[in-house]
Amino acid sequence: MINLDESNRFQNFDPSNMLHHIDTLPDQLEQAWVTGGAQPLEGMRGIERVLVAGMGGSAIGADLLAAYLNDRLPVPITVHRDYDLPGWARGPETLVITSSHSGNTEETLSAFDRAVSNGCRVLAIATGGMLAEKAREAGVPLWIFEHKGQPRAAVGYSFALLLAALVKLGLVENVSGEVKAAVNAMRQQQETIKADVPLAKNPAKRLAGQMMGRIVTVVGSDLMAPVARRWKTQINEISKAVANFEVLPEADHNTLAGVLFPEDLLAKNMVIFLQAASDHRRNNLRSNLTREGFMLQGITTDVYHAKGATALEQLWTAVHFGDYVSYYLAMAYETDPTPVEAIENLKKAMRR
Repeated sequence: MINLDESNRFQNFDPSNMLHHIDTLPDQLEQAWVTGGAQPLEGMRGIERVLVAGMGGSAIGADLLAAYLNDRLPVPITVHRDYDLPGWARGPETLVITSSHSGNTEETLSAFDRAVSNGCRVLAIATGGMLAEKAREAGVPLWIFEHKGQPRAAVGYSFALLLAALVKLGLVENVSGEVKAAVNAMRQQQETIKADVPLAKNPAKRLAGQMMGRIVTVVGSDLMAPVARRWKTQINEISKAVANFEVLPEADHNTLAGVLFPEDLLAKNMVIFLQAASDHRRNNLRSNLTREGFMLQGITTDVYHAKGATALEQLWTAVHFGDYVSYYLAMAYETDPTPVEAIENLKKAMRR
């Protein structure tokens, strides 16, 4: 196991420099917001519902967006992680945003084809690939962004481009001030969690150390629910480790009961609770009480309190903290955080 204070050794296990992508996430969010603001989007009035079709890193941005806009968006927004489209997604009153980092995600391409055939309004977002080609052929709006790296490292784009689109549609007021404040909050938090900050003063390194050798479950509610999913997927893809996520209050109606068996495995589990001041006060109470319930069964727990004064600040500081934790866990396991061979092998098998 590597000493997490030996950050000079990280490059031995991180040849593609995933740490750079994490370090520059505040810059990416800032740039993505500017990029989205410069994109054209006209002739789309009368939208009554929005569906975002995407997978993995391209879908999580939509989850984060839906949570952030939950109390201010006047139309429903649905995140679709599958082929085709649900039956209600048809007609010009439905906007289907197809988001694919590579532009070659087969489920998203399937959703694009169905959206066009169903007469929906369509916006395609990608770095290129088949999705870009299809959008040009169909004559629908296409937003191209530049990003070299893994889709999970482009979450700033998958979030901010969607947000910019909704602002352009008149569904959300301009939130430039909130975005700027969120970027600043992320940079301020970074002062305590970057790789050169020693473990004794670095809460992200300490949490990663606690997670070593344990099966991790991340729990969140309201604004933190999609962040819990993000932490889970980052632990999977960056740390190559088993992780799950749960959402409150639903978890209190089932998961809380499942902490008795198998007894010999309970000590190998760890539950991390994500909390934000903007979450419903009853859910924050539930979070504390649920944590007590797990602790009484001998399960290791910890809590992360999202930093920032606004919901958007809390959302993004929590996302960023989780990225660092996942990275430090990868270093502790001495594993390369960038490649995802199991996923790539599955894609090759599907193509065959």
